This record gives sequence, structure tokens and C-alpha cells, in this order.
Amino acid sequence: MKKIISTVLVAAMMTTMLVACGSSEGTDTATKEETTAVEATTTTADDTVSSDITTVTDGKLTMATNAYFPPYEFYEGDAIVGIDAEIAAAIAEKLGLELVIEDMEFDSIITAVSTGKADMGLAGMTVTEERLQNINFSTSYATGVQAVIVKADSGITSLDDLAGKTVGVQLATTGDIYASDDDTFGGVDQYNKGNDAVMALTQGKVDAVIIDNEPAKSYVAMTEGLTILDTEYAVEEYAACIAKENDALLEAVNAALEELQADGTLDLIVAKYIVAE
Repeated sequence: MKKIISTVLVAAMMTTMLVACGSSEGTDTATKEETTAVEATTTTADDTVSSDITTVTDGKLTMATNAYFPPYEFYEGDAIVGIDAEIAAAIAEKLGLELVIEDMEFDSIITAVSTGKADMGLAGMTVTEERLQNINFSTSYATGVQAVIVKADSGITSLDDLAGKTVGVQLATTGDIYASDDDTFGGVDQYNKGNDAVMALTQGKVDAVIIDNEPAKSYVAMTEGLTILDTEYAVEEYAACIAKENDALLEAVNAALEELQADGTLDLIVAKYIVAE
């Protein structure tokens, strides 16, 4: 009788252990299935776009800029904001990517993009034949005007009055390129930042500054005694620069810009920072 009871107890215990093991294994399986389901819901429709392109960092779109070019890019506290920053954010959203902005000297932007340290450059950058030798450009997203800033009491009222004068420019910008090719000037002084060139003007180190019209307006508004000549020095188109070998990203950015232009987003962004006169 004792043997029979012992046998029954052992059988019961084994049954209980088997049931417990089965329940644990089932729970683990269910947990794995639930985890997989949760991961699947984090993907979005835009991820199908980003999977076709290559970026410096997976899941991110790195933009190179020089954040001293208001209203296209400038600091607001610790954040870089402006027309280019918002356009880049809108492009990144279209591509299902997170935007990362890297601030650097303007003349380092093309190098950063072409060597794979950044995915694209947006910095009020004009398409030129020289730049096209090293980089590709997206379709244009804005029109820029090169303006001339002078002291209000300088007596300089036209482009003709700049003959023999020294002008200040931001290094490697189209203002620099145009001025360096203009043999009517007495000299061209290059500065790493636009505001450095404007500061040189206020200190009498240069007679004028050639820079994009919108930053020119900002600098004049912030600095007493400066004015902008009525005559435009040059008119140009701005675009994003992208590495030559990254055709997939170029196509994706162009498609995003086309959509943003069609739905009015580009116009809204520009209008936010540039008030129509």
C-alpha cells in the first residue's frame, strides 16, 4: 500500500512539473510574439523610403551648415533654426529620418559632404560650375540676391563707387567668388563668418561687404550706421549639396522638395522668416 501511494504521488508531481514547464514555455513564446508585434508597429510608411538610401548614420539625416547666415540658419539659444533648418527638417520627415545639424565653417561644408561626414549641405549655397566639379546639387529651393552693405555716411551710393575700394566677404561664398573675380575692386578681404565681415566694415577695415540680401538686412537692422545699396550685385539660386556617388539620396531629396513645393510648405517656411515688402 505504501508503494502504491508513493507511486501515485510521484506521478502527480511529474504531471505538475510537466504542466508548469509547458506553461513557462508558452509564456516565453507569447512574449516573443508580442515583442515582435511591438517592433513592427514602430516602422512607418516613410521607412520604406529611407531603406533605399544611404546616410552617414542609420536612421538620421546629417545636414552640414554654417549657422551665422540669418534668416537661413542662425542660433536661437542652443538650437540652430532658420529657413534651411526647417526645410531640412521637412525633407527628413518625408524620408522617415531624424535630422541632425552640424555647424561648421562654410568652406568646410562641401568637403564634409563629399567625404561622407555629412549627408547634405544647406547653407544658402549657390550652384556654380566650380562646385559641381566636386558635388551634386538638388533642385533649387530659394532665390538669393547678393547685396552690398556700406556705411550710411560713406558716400558710396552705387556699384560704380566701389571701384578701387576694399570689400569684405565670407570665405568660399559666392560673394567671395564674384568679388575675387571682379578686378574693379582695390582688394577683397575674406572672413570665416558674415558677421566678422560686417564687424570689419564698422571698424573701417573694409569699405563694403558683399553678402546675401537677407542676412544683409539682418545685419543692417542690428548695426547702427549701415545701409544696403539699392543695386543688386548678383542674383542666384540656392540648392542642397549632396555627394556625387549618392544618387539615391539626391533623387529622394528632389522628390521631397517637389512635394514640399507643391503643397506650399516651402513658401510657408520662407514667409515665416522673410516678410514680403
